Amino acid sequence: MSFRATILTLYPDMFPGHLGQSLSGKALERGQWTLDTVQIRDFAEDRHRTVDDTPAGGGAGMVLKPDILAKAIDHASAGDDRPRLLMSPRGKPLTQGRVRELAAGPGAIIVCGRFEGVDQRVIDARQLEEVSIGDYILSGGEPAALILLDAIVRILPGVMGNDLSGLHESFEDGLLEHPHYTRPQVFEGQEIPAVLTSGHHGDIARWREAEAKRLTAERRPDLLRR
Repeated sequence: MSFRATILTLYPDMFPGHLGQSLSGKALERGQWTLDTVQIRDFAEDRHRTVDDTPAGGGAGMVLKPDILAKAIDHASAGDDRPRLLMSPRGKPLTQGRVRELAAGPGAIIVCGRFEGVDQRVIDARQLEEVSIGDYILSGGEPAALILLDAIVRILPGVMGNDLSGLHESFEDGLLEHPHYTRPQVFEGQEIPAVLTSGHHGDIARWREAEAKRLTAERRPDLLRR
């Protein structure tokens, strides 16, 4: 069974984006995962196809209307038990662990917010899991959805040439990844660390672990505290 992603968006032409290229694009062609989009505006009933309105209580910007979005979600998830995600800067931070959980499932229904946000009532009524890709604001949820899917698709079985590649990366074991080197042996006066060309696999493993811990302590000490 392939991983099936359904995107609810006002801009379906943004998909598959970069996911139509390289390994993810080839996997899409092979049917290892599928992607379809739902145009939220198709569920508006007025002649202007209005999907947003002013925020209750006043303030700048507009808010996605709950009735319109609910219809789009119901259409996408009829008889479907895939998790329903809302890309949102106030959501729970995305982790590699959550990515692996999603990759092991049947797929996901992903809502891309726009404007100031989404009416809270539809978030509650349709049990949307809010997911954040970082502490910054984007113009909409579409780029965040592409990033989420990129993280998922690359670890689907058979997508990467070597499935072991995904097991030795940053965050997989709670640490940042160790530095990498390749030929030439000397680049602008800098040599590959001798241990990596020693052929001693035990020493190499210990060096990589020590470097991973060093980099994590320098750059992401919060990971060590966890």
